Amino acid sequence: MVSRRRLPAQRRTQKPTRDFDPQAFLASAGIGRTVRSYMPKQAIFSQGERAEAVFYIQEGRVRLSVLSKQGKEATIALLGNGDFLGEGCLASDQPICLATATAITDCSILRIEKKRMMRTLHEEHELSDLFVAYVVERHNRTQADLVDQLFNSSEKRLARALLILSRFGKEDKPETVLPSVNQETLAEMVGTTRSRVNFFMNKFRKLGFIKYNGGLQVHSSLLSVVLHE
Repeated sequence: MVSRRRLPAQRRTQKPTRDFDPQAFLASAGIGRTVRSYMPKQAIFSQGERAEAVFYIQEGRVRLSVLSKQGKEATIALLGNGDFLGEGCLASDQPICLATATAITDCSILRIEKKRMMRTLHEEHELSDLFVAYVVERHNRTQADLVDQLFNSSEKRLARALLILSRFGKEDKPETVLPSVNQETLAEMVGTTRSRVNFFMNKFRKLGFIKYNGGLQVHSSLLSVVLHE
């Protein structure tokens, strides 16, 4: 009868390591992580400051803007729940913030120190997978924005901006765009004048693509403006 040899301790099946939950990591404070509250119009970080942390929006809306040497300000993005900010600090050649992030609603934002973020991304594949997917999506959106600016009419650009703001495709139903996202901000994002934005907004409203009800609600039917040739 063949006896069964007992495996050495180091060859036995190891117990599974602790599970890492990236959502729990991004939802709470901890080592190198602090949750901060911001009021509307309060700066989260400013253009030209040292880039020392990555930020994650737990709740609220944030405006990203840049200021030219001539003093002209432009809105480059409006971000919301689940979006990252300041991720450029992870690049070795970006020591300063290239834009200003300002709260446009009451916000709850997680600040993750650069070293802590880099270490966690290296050690926890669940978080690195989530983060890389976000960065790729953001890159694709930036490319789409460039194509939009180069080839599409201001009407299509406005329609696309409204669909992005309402997080079309990410929610089961349209989200209310807050009143603080005014026509001047939309004009900066679209690259046109406020009067043109006002003209198209009235057109969209008459066609039933948008409606005002304590805020601006965007309907999925607005997608027809983007797809129409």
